[in-house]
Amino acid sequence: MVILITGASHTGKTLLAQKMLERYRFPYLCIDHLKMGLIRSGRTNLTPEDDDALVDCLWPIVREIIKTAIENEQNLIVEGCYVPFDWRSDFTARYLRSIRFICLAMSDDYIASNASQIASHASDIEARQDDSYCTVDWLLRENRRVREGFLRAGEPVAQIESDYTSTIEGLL
Repeated sequence: MVILITGASHTGKTLLAQKMLERYRFPYLCIDHLKMGLIRSGRTNLTPEDDDALVDCLWPIVREIIKTAIENEQNLIVEGCYVPFDWRSDFTARYLRSIRFICLAMSDDYIASNASQIASHASDIEARQDDSYCTVDWLLRENRRVREGFLRAGEPVAQIESDYTSTIEGLL
């Protein structure tokens, strides 16, 4: 089983992956670690801000890691925002049967009511070096983009409406 967790930034993807690792004892691949390894090693000229280009660069690698895990009947949690909206088109039914997909997004109302709390939890699992871009307007745009993109692709979106903890716990 591969659990593929994606969604908007600051929605708790990494926290959910960590909770799943602790509960299920599945190995865990953070796509951000792969991104930073490629950037810091000089294997790419991309920067952490090149989101669309990073999807194009990282997804083929992540896709093949997922396939390899399934072929070897290995459990794996894969987490990160660099998953294309049409990710399913890269897998046959054989692979799709072994993938549990989770997309996290926050509703506009949740963001408006909890913006300072969202920002205060930004480094709960990973140390963010510069989070100054994380404004209410940015969160609203990012969550709408992710939510609408995956919904247009026919994917389910676990939307955080009011109770963050119960939403995350319900996905475990």
